[in-house]
Amino acid sequence: MSDLYDCIIIGGGPSGLAAAIYSARGKMKTILFEKGSFGGQISITDEIANYPGFYETTEEERHPKNLINKMIEQAKEFGAEIEHKEVVDVNFNDKIKEIKTSDGNTYQAKAVIIATGAQPRKLGCKGELEYTGKGVSYCATCDANFFEGMEVFCIGGGDTAVEEAMYLSKFARKVTLIVRKDYVRCADSIEEKAKANPKIEIKFRTELLEVKGEGLVESAIFLNNETGEQWEYKADEEDGTFGVFIFVGYVPLTKLFEGKVKMEDGYIITDEEMKTNIQGVFACGDLRPKMLKQVITATADGAIAAISVNKYIEANF
Repeated sequence: MSDLYDCIIIGGGPSGLAAAIYSARGKMKTILFEKGSFGGQISITDEIANYPGFYETTEEERHPKNLINKMIEQAKEFGAEIEHKEVVDVNFNDKIKEIKTSDGNTYQAKAVIIATGAQPRKLGCKGELEYTGKGVSYCATCDANFFEGMEVFCIGGGDTAVEEAMYLSKFARKVTLIVRKDYVRCADSIEEKAKANPKIEIKFRTELLEVKGEGLVESAIFLNNETGEQWEYKADEEDGTFGVFIFVGYVPLTKLFEGKVKMEDGYIITDEEMKTNIQGVFACGDLRPKMLKQVITATADGAIAAISVNKYIEANF
């Protein structure tokens, strides 16, 4: 059994690291656990261009690992412990919370911040993973400007896909919305706006089968699931590439906490102070239901969670 911590943070993405910075700077004894790659979803991208104060001159300086490494070092500088360990079980039943890690150790804390994040639901087509960050994207806000003046495909038939297609039309010269069914699942008003947009074409009963290329996405294979006909789109010679934006939902990484805190559709429910329904347990980042999943909103969540932990400990210990 280890020493008693003030705050244990589960997850090393932007929200968890921001929480560690604020928690440690607030003189709380803090430890953060991350089982995989630090950085969460931004670790699979190649460049950050819209995080305030993080627009450097070189590609290397704009790489997400640069921002994440700075966050890690900042948290450590304030005294936070950062551990590359998997949390395998939690006990939130008592005032002192318990966290068990894969190496057999048990840690205790006065409060816990859950920051395990969420990941975009994968489409499952050939080449999707290989070309993520090289033409395949899950975030229009993040990556639309990289395809300014080019053609892009937007995959999905729900509200998000249609709304993101309209956003992408501000940058791309043409947006093709690929919808698997023969209708879109969104408000009529949104659908009407998309259909009235001269830059947007909607292809129903169509599926993406494969993306491929040399280094970047250069072609894509599509299927008309009504006729069985396949067709290929190849990048314009001058552009050399094009964008494939996939919007088929998110999967919150919260399975470990099922039955431990209140959830809806896998998302952990919190108030504006990041409090869950369990006293002393907080949650932040993309595992919460929220409109915008970006680094800036994740770090804001983390900061709020840490401040709320500080207030909770002052009032209860």
